[in-house]
Amino acid sequence: MRAAHSPGEHAVNGFARTLEVGKLTPEQFVQVLETLHMLGTAGAGIDIGSLTTQSLVDVVAAASREQLKGIADHDELRAVFLDEIFRRMSEHFRPDRARHVDVVVSWRFPAGDDFDRYQTVIEDGLCVSSTDLTRTPDTTITVAVEDFIRMATGNAAVAAMFVTGKVKVKGEYAPAVRLSGYFDIPKPTGAD
Repeated sequence: MRAAHSPGEHAVNGFARTLEVGKLTPEQFVQVLETLHMLGTAGAGIDIGSLTTQSLVDVVAAASREQLKGIADHDELRAVFLDEIFRRMSEHFRPDRARHVDVVVSWRFPAGDDFDRYQTVIEDGLCVSSTDLTRTPDTTITVAVEDFIRMATGNAAVAAMFVTGKVKVKGEYAPAVRLSGYFDIPKPTGAD
């Protein structure tokens, strides 16, 4: 985790805490996120990557399915959110829960006629995720971006996503089902 906080991090997290997501249309929600992303790429020190995990979780908790679908349908924001979630996975990885686990998980996220693809490798007590797809997967998980965002931020029950078919598995099923247990999945503020 990052030790020092820049003024931009404090500003963006304060903004996120006061943002009334429920009052925004899906289009307005996407515009707010586009603006944060634009400020980050312009070097303003305020960007989506500066959000604490808790702020990100709370924004997702307040967002409607349509608002999250807006992220999924926006090529640039979809990539930003997926990159952020996969970047943060290693921060929330619990090696004590994954003793003697060696698994390669490929992820597929529908994106038009193709897929965005990532790979997560857990071995030797480490978790690394990237778009580098050089390893042979033990299991491949296909899930809609908006559902993955909700699952990864503790805003959806992982087991329910498997049962309802929102998560599809190809290859070994057990590693896919056990995967969430290897992480401290954040919970929205106020959730028990």
